[in-house]
Amino acid sequence: MDLSIIIVSWRVKELLEQCLASIFSLTRNLDFEVIVIDNDSGDGTVEMVAGNFPQVRLVNSRINLGFARACNLGLRKARGKNILLLNPDTKLIDNSLKRAQEIMEQDTRLGILGGHLLNYDQSTQLSVRSFPTLLDHVLMIFKLHHLWRLKRYFAADFDYSKRAEVDQVMGAFFLISGDLIKTIGDLDESYYIWFEEVDYCQRARQAGFKVVYTPEVRLIHYGGQSFKQSLNLKNQWIFCRSRLRYVLKHQSLFTYVLILLLTPLSLLFSLGRFKNA
Repeated sequence: MDLSIIIVSWRVKELLEQCLASIFSLTRNLDFEVIVIDNDSGDGTVEMVAGNFPQVRLVNSRINLGFARACNLGLRKARGKNILLLNPDTKLIDNSLKRAQEIMEQDTRLGILGGHLLNYDQSTQLSVRSFPTLLDHVLMIFKLHHLWRLKRYFAADFDYSKRAEVDQVMGAFFLISGDLIKTIGDLDESYYIWFEEVDYCQRARQAGFKVVYTPEVRLIHYGGQSFKQSLNLKNQWIFCRSRLRYVLKHQSLFTYVLILLLTPLSLLFSLGRFKNA
């Protein structure tokens, strides 16, 4: 089998239905399977998938496993040569999966492939970033996203019309080679959600594999729909905890201690934002 598509879903039944319909209606000349891990949505997702898409391998988790752990559950069930982690709030617009598989097969050192994500109006969604530095972390904690220094982190000058090797790609479309998985293993489950794909890109590059963006794979990404349903201080804490885990694992002890000390400020800024919303 060429490809296993793993979709982790939480309370986005309608978008997931649209995503699955686009996969099965548009994908041609590719031997693939779809595995859906439902993270205890309780919104009829399981019944919808079972009733409308019987060809999907459905896993109904009775608890919310978090993103990384749910992905790994799918990885252990996957039979494909390569693995695509695909967000449920995406929609294919052509036979891009076939092209993605072809690109992956062209280079044995290609570990992760990201595609051209589009907003609902088909404008380009910024989906390529550099690895964050200490200054990047600090500026984001203080909500100074507009400062020029963050242009490097957000890859503001990146040319989305050309294929290029990059630091990291957004996890909404995250195609992983089987060779990479054999080399570095599964996603780190200590990330409940957020930063797991940044961590995986960093580990891939450290192991000598490439992370590549290509404009030849195009799909719509509606963006963060599960998160928008639960925008609260608890989730901000989960984000901060994942950031701390990433910093401890990949950056200096000084950076970790500084970000740890600044984390309460980050939560306070977020609390103020929620009160003013």
